[in-house]
Amino acid sequence: MRQLRIHTPDGLRDAVLDDDGRVQLPDGATVDLADVRLAAPLDPGKIVCVGLNYADHAAEGGQAAPAEPILFLKVPDTVVGPYDDIVIPRGSEKTDWEVELGVVIGRTAAYLDSVAEALAHVAGYVLVNDVSERHFQLERGGQWDKGKNCPTFCPLGPWILTADEVPDPQAIKLGLDVNGEPLQDSSTAEMIFGVGYLVHYISQFMTLYPGDVISTGTPAGVGAGQKPPRYLKAGDELRTWADGLGEQRNRLVASS
Repeated sequence: MRQLRIHTPDGLRDAVLDDDGRVQLPDGATVDLADVRLAAPLDPGKIVCVGLNYADHAAEGGQAAPAEPILFLKVPDTVVGPYDDIVIPRGSEKTDWEVELGVVIGRTAAYLDSVAEALAHVAGYVLVNDVSERHFQLERGGQWDKGKNCPTFCPLGPWILTADEVPDPQAIKLGLDVNGEPLQDSSTAEMIFGVGYLVHYISQFMTLYPGDVISTGTPAGVGAGQKPPRYLKAGDELRTWADGLGEQRNRLVASS
């Protein structure tokens, strides 16, 4: 099932996308997907991100693959819808893109005993763009959070695909285009730490609650890895996609 939320004059409404690409509303009415404005499909309690979880992404940054998952947090108020604008923050020099598979938690998870148990705590999957400002993240001292938590830095959606419709979360193709040019094109098969392991591992350090999201890392092809490096500017257009999870289309705008 593809669960989404739409903007209406009365506020946000939950809906479902059927197999014919039509949006089914709770009152039984259906509308064309092109005729609605989509919101992010959920409001996460927290967003736990995984750094350097693809060996090729680590290599393009001149770093070794980690022995354990690298974790950081993205605050919930970074979330925007799949077609909303992304705002380049004031003082930005290196705003970058990162297509990622998001894992939506469905059951409270703490100190899980196994990967199999961990997968039973997954409600579904969602497309994430972990937008990042590399100058803030890597060159301004401290931890990564400064470059990860600017407003609009987490486009989410367009929908949640429930776990029962994803036979193998390690077999999802995903990618990202900038102004029509494909720059990321990979598969979750290339992840260093798979979905089940990540849910199990993270549960040893914090409690995961229903509606929390784990953003599982990005493959090679980010702006910082281009030769020469290439960063986003106002007017750029992103298309972020993953098989079964739909696509995002976001325009870059300058901060006011």
